[in-house]
Amino acid sequence: MWKEENNQLTRTFEFKDFREAMAFMVRVAFIADSMDHHPEWSNVYNKVSIKLSTHDAGNKVTDKDRKLAKEIDNITF
Repeated sequence: MWKEENNQLTRTFEFKDFREAMAFMVRVAFIADSMDHHPEWSNVYNKVSIKLSTHDAGNKVTDKDRKLAKEIDNITF
């Protein structure tokens, strides 16, 4: 579940292994790039942490972030 805190939407995803985590990141990258919206994220083995905020809006959460979060949630494995 996404949390809104410190002017960011945040969520950590956990996967079976590193390979599955990286596949998820690639899928997110294509979606984010097509929306011209690029997340701050990190990966450690099977966990991917994502932070979303809109830089053009002063690093605040906007509908653009909520839309990307929804698209990310639609990725299935």
